Amino acid sequence: MTVVTLVLLAVAALAPALSLRRGAPVWLVAGLATAALAGAALTATATPAVHGAALAATLVLTTLAAVTGGAPAVLASFRIARRQPDAGPAPSPSPAGPEPPPGPLRGGRVIGLLERAAVAAAILSGWPEGIAVVLAVKGLARYPELREPQASEQFIIGTFTSVLWAIAACGVGRGLLT
Repeated sequence: MTVVTLVLLAVAALAPALSLRRGAPVWLVAGLATAALAGAALTATATPAVHGAALAATLVLTTLAAVTGGAPAVLASFRIARRQPDAGPAPSPSPAGPEPPPGPLRGGRVIGLLERAAVAAAILSGWPEGIAVVLAVKGLARYPELREPQASEQFIIGTFTSVLWAIAACGVGRGLLT
């Protein structure tokens, strides 16, 4: 069961590559990553604690799944939020492709990757209080930008989705470690 769990973590980590290479829809990539992570969580419950090479693979794949797998989930949550009745007018598509123009907060993708990496490091090192530090730093850094229209919604939706994804992925990893 350990191998199955690690393979599913790898699928969750590599799912975003589909959107980069093949142009797969974001909902499909997010669904695949979520299904793989859910399967990994289920199989991790029936797995004894890992040791040796499996321990190293668990730490690497858990961190990769937390960092890379969260991006499609965040994009999917933004799309769901835009479809809500109170979302306001839909943004017009960009001439460069089907993606809508970026929102008011710039650098969100890179910040999201770093945020998920920091959350993963905090959880896997046994210091869950580190999540509060990460969120405080992000909130303070973004504070001046949060006055722009729709910026606070984008910040909250993106941050919650990103952090919850990283916590879920690291929960699978912690399940394999203990």
